[in-house]
Amino acid sequence: MKILIDGRLYGLENAGLGRYLINLVDQLSKLDNKNEYVLFLRKKYFDGLNLPENWKKVLVDIRHYSLAEQIKIPGLIKKENPDIVHFPHFNVPFFYRGKYIVTIHDMLMHKSVGLAATTLPAPLYLFKRLGYRLVFDNAIKRSAKIIVPSYSVKKELIKTYGISENKIEVTYEGVNANINYSKGNPIDKPYFVYAGNAYPHKNLKRLIEAVVSLNTNCNQSVNLVIASSRGIFTQRLEKIIRDQKAGEYVKLLGFVPDEKLFSLYKNSIGFVFPSLSEGFGLPGLEAMAAGTLVLAAETPVFKEIYQENAIYFNPLDFTSIEKAMQSVMEMNPDLRKEKIEKAKDFAKRYSWAKMAKETLKVYTDYRNL
Repeated sequence: MKILIDGRLYGLENAGLGRYLINLVDQLSKLDNKNEYVLFLRKKYFDGLNLPENWKKVLVDIRHYSLAEQIKIPGLIKKENPDIVHFPHFNVPFFYRGKYIVTIHDMLMHKSVGLAATTLPAPLYLFKRLGYRLVFDNAIKRSAKIIVPSYSVKKELIKTYGISENKIEVTYEGVNANINYSKGNPIDKPYFVYAGNAYPHKNLKRLIEAVVSLNTNCNQSVNLVIASSRGIFTQRLEKIIRDQKAGEYVKLLGFVPDEKLFSLYKNSIGFVFPSLSEGFGLPGLEAMAAGTLVLAAETPVFKEIYQENAIYFNPLDFTSIEKAMQSVMEMNPDLRKEKIEKAKDFAKRYSWAKMAKETLKVYTDYRNL
């Protein structure tokens, strides 16, 4: 069986999508030496990625969400003549007419509507949104199978598109628990940490409000450390910090590599995840694996993934976030240690190897579709 994977989003600069592809390719290459694989890659990773003999790399240096993607990718796929095509994101070329499997990580852009969620002027935003819905809807309707990272996303897809639940397979993502932590800790004060992008749905404004209120109302000073790649949304976040007069308490670190990020988690009071919408919630599991407490928004997906291993709060009320943070600061040390150890064991159930095995089963069952 010849399996083609569109790996153009490979790499941590593509955030969760890139991490998903890195681990999918890595685990499949260890798991399966029988099937033949074709991997589309962009130039950055083409030479440096070493794969087994049953893998073929094809240089496809075409940007995702581009017109070239829509026009050229179908022909490149046809040239390889695969039995199975796996698109790991919804950006399936509109005019591709072969059978394919698609991974839908979330339905965030269905919910994030309005100019606050974009950097584009209104006319371009409306045009882009129309294009998004055309491509997304086509990816869903024409797919032979859909892979999602949680039952919460599965329910959303069924509700929105009325498709059969048998068409959708849930494959939970995994946690890299074997990261080599860097030594030392650059943060002096006790701190909470958030890691991820600064998009509006991440709800960081309310988190910052909670931190300001916490420092005003409690007897000790506490920082919020935000690890987020620089961009227009981080610039907007900087303005929020200035407006809230929170510069004394909130530290923006920019991009932090994994080995330093896990150390940042481990030495924190807790990881705070106030996001209003996620497809899985991997950073929270990584924080658990690193050895800290997780404070999370009370949403269906976080309840599904973290279960009783997080301290939950109402993400629409900054005072609820503040109370959760204060409860963690005041927690008995023995109870804290117990909760951390329990969560570390819990996080181990999420395995990239297991995800790859379940994905391979989807590929194998594909022939019967």
